[in-house]
Amino acid sequence: MAEQHPIDRLFETIKSRKDADPSSSYTAKLFHQGKLKIAKKLGEEGVEAALAAVAQDKDALIAESADVLYHLLVLWAACGVTPEDAYAALDARTHRSGIEEKKSRSS
Repeated sequence: MAEQHPIDRLFETIKSRKDADPSSSYTAKLFHQGKLKIAKKLGEEGVEAALAAVAQDKDALIAESADVLYHLLVLWAACGVTPEDAYAALDARTHRSGIEEKKSRSS
């Protein structure tokens, strides 16, 4: 049996905390606060990652990237999206150029 990808393992952990006590789990607290709060946290972490990159702080970029991924997975779980959904979307784009893919989206 193949080992599960770290993203998939983290997603399973996140889902398991959806109904946990918000006073004892940060993940449960995020779910309790709702999608808007989760989306705001994702945005904040994205900005922090971008600023770390501009500052050329590799360690900070790595740490902030982990925060971005974590909050993205929480948002996915809150919205009923799975890593497999994202993997499928990425896989569908593999054989297309980025320019071609952008043109295919509706404006």
